[in-house]
Amino acid sequence: MADDVDIAAIAEGGDEEIRTGLDRAVSNSSKVLAWGIFLAFAITVFEVISRYVFNSPTFWAHESTTFLIAATFLIGGPIALARDKHIRVRIFYDGVSAARRRTLDIVNSLIALVFFFGLAYAGWTMVGKSWLSPTGDLRLEGTGTSWNPPTPAMLKMLVLICVATMFVQTLLHLVSAIRRDVSVPSDRAEEN
Repeated sequence: MADDVDIAAIAEGGDEEIRTGLDRAVSNSSKVLAWGIFLAFAITVFEVISRYVFNSPTFWAHESTTFLIAATFLIGGPIALARDKHIRVRIFYDGVSAARRRTLDIVNSLIALVFFFGLAYAGWTMVGKSWLSPTGDLRLEGTGTSWNPPTPAMLKMLVLICVATMFVQTLLHLVSAIRRDVSVPSDRAEEN
């Protein structure tokens, strides 16, 4: 029963795995950004009522909800990294000593940095093509529909921002892992 209380305390706090100030800022932003899902839901309800009750469908609801859901999905990456909730093979990670866990964290961070650098380069290329015309004038890529909002250009910029944020987060996690003192047993080692 004591384990149940500990789990409840962790669920209420939620900050046990946050390692840097940037992680805290990203994690706290989720409280505001989560309203995007509610807004998408409200727009969908409005569209259904407009279409089926008043026989007057909107031309903007579908693209608005698609943008909001896609943006929320993209922002989930930095939030998961900030809260240390990304996928990890726990059977290997938890079964090794603190020194080996530190080595795994360093290797993981180095691989992630290469991956995020490649994604950032691709994101930079996508943003350039979606925000600028071939002559260099500002021209935001639209959806091509009758409403034609610039949501593709905005989502591509959000991809770049999220990947750049994750690159910086991973760099800070790498520095933290390198500096970690493995002579003191970690909390995870004491749990095992």
